[in-house]
Amino acid sequence: MGVYLDPGFKKFEMTVKSQIYVDKTNLIEETNRVLGTEQRYLCVSRPRRFGKSVTAHMLAAYYCKGVESSAIFDAYQIAKSKSYKLYQNHYHVIALNMQDFFTYNKSVEKIICLLEAAVLDELKETFPNVIKQNMHMLSMALDKIYAKTGEQFIFIIDEWDCLLRERKHKEEDQKRYLDFIRNLLKDKSYVALAYMTGILPVKKYGTHSALNMFDEYSMTDPHQFAEYVGFTESEVEKLCQQYQMDFNEMMIWYDGYTFANIYKQGISIKVPHIYSPKSVVSALLNGRFGSYWTRTETYEALKVYIEMNFNGLKDAVIHMMSGGKCTIDTGFFQNDMTHFQTKDDVLTLLVHLGYLAFNTEKSEVYIPNMEIREEYRLAIEGAKWDNVVNMIKASQMLLEATWNMDCTKVAHMIDMIHTENTSILSYNDENSLSCVISLAYYSSTNYYTQIRELPTGLGFADIVFLPKKNSDKPAMIVELKYNQSAKGAISQIKEKNYVTSLKEYEGNLLLVGINYDKKSKKHQCIIETLSALTS
Repeated sequence: MGVYLDPGFKKFEMTVKSQIYVDKTNLIEETNRVLGTEQRYLCVSRPRRFGKSVTAHMLAAYYCKGVESSAIFDAYQIAKSKSYKLYQNHYHVIALNMQDFFTYNKSVEKIICLLEAAVLDELKETFPNVIKQNMHMLSMALDKIYAKTGEQFIFIIDEWDCLLRERKHKEEDQKRYLDFIRNLLKDKSYVALAYMTGILPVKKYGTHSALNMFDEYSMTDPHQFAEYVGFTESEVEKLCQQYQMDFNEMMIWYDGYTFANIYKQGISIKVPHIYSPKSVVSALLNGRFGSYWTRTETYEALKVYIEMNFNGLKDAVIHMMSGGKCTIDTGFFQNDMTHFQTKDDVLTLLVHLGYLAFNTEKSEVYIPNMEIREEYRLAIEGAKWDNVVNMIKASQMLLEATWNMDCTKVAHMIDMIHTENTSILSYNDENSLSCVISLAYYSSTNYYTQIRELPTGLGFADIVFLPKKNSDKPAMIVELKYNQSAKGAISQIKEKNYVTSLKEYEGNLLLVGINYDKKSKKHQCIIETLSALTS
């Protein structure tokens, strides 16, 4: 075994021996399907903490020659596949983590020389009768091995995009690097499979892409790799049962990534909701929910782009923090961290970084869960969006006024929040008002699970606040009206029997009616208690 050539299975073995391991080995069936075909070039991009390196180690363990990995894989799903034994441990694997090389503060040319030299040294040991000691070009050495032995190689490249992220303003460096990968892999008979993974999809520059032989599977459209992006809903539910943790709370904190249906053999298959795997594992092992988002360069990027307030980005972020969604066009994104023409390009980047979820069918982006929402709050504070920060801070006072049934103060505070943020809190209809109210009650996330458009009784309650476990706070049903009356909102709650699904909160339930009058530009509020719920 070598470091780069045929690294073996030890890294993946450590993963499966961990306290929590979720079986994703069926992904191997997808790579087996394209092995040795024109479709053998795969670029699968994911945010940080979504298991990119684990997948890379898994593929190396499965394909790597010179080892026997059945003891690992026989217990997992891939063992049921017809292709399982056909390719297991049948190929020489060249596994490269580009981060290992680009940590050196050297020119791209020198780094490429280091990389080639490192792999060549191991090739010379494995093929001493084929590779001469004075050979210095990796692609030529691989060509010669294939010509002499017929041996093909599987390339697994992790953190492929690190140069694009770390040297994001050095375009000549990027082009030199991309050309190196192209010259190493494109149209080469010695390539049985090239699996490349990172945060960003394949970089485009000029009028072409240097790596246009790769099929891309990204956070905007992962196709058949969707279920391997993170943990599925059923996988998380099973883990919650095992660790006796609240699945609904887990869903609120880490769920929210959705993808379009995929098609297999002409059949449409619904892709389950995807959860952030590292956060789920951390919550289970620590026994508590919270933000486990690691502060890497991706967080710094979020701060930078929020501070830019590029082309209406501020309005979009605030709208999404309130629970809204924004329609975007992802087609012009250059797959880097510098070339932005519109705010849509920035929002597309945030999808790839994991800070937004993307609905492929509707071309909409949104904040997927509580954990990410908290990251936006921190980033906004750092960006000094004072009005928004003050609004979030005022939300605690608004919440307390609601608990105290101080209708006048609630109406006054919502008036104030609206006035101070007129440019971003524009009201067009009841739905716009709903987004604003959700944002105004931002601090409720410390005490409640907030659900918009909850089916209950004879209709849908606009916003329902369900107390978290072991909370003494009252449940709240908030009904909104636009150019009508707060009294009418309360009447609708009662007449449509919205309270029927909240029987467990009998005696501890607030009904909140809020109306916005367009002419007076004022809000009205009525708050009532309901001590006895309708049967």
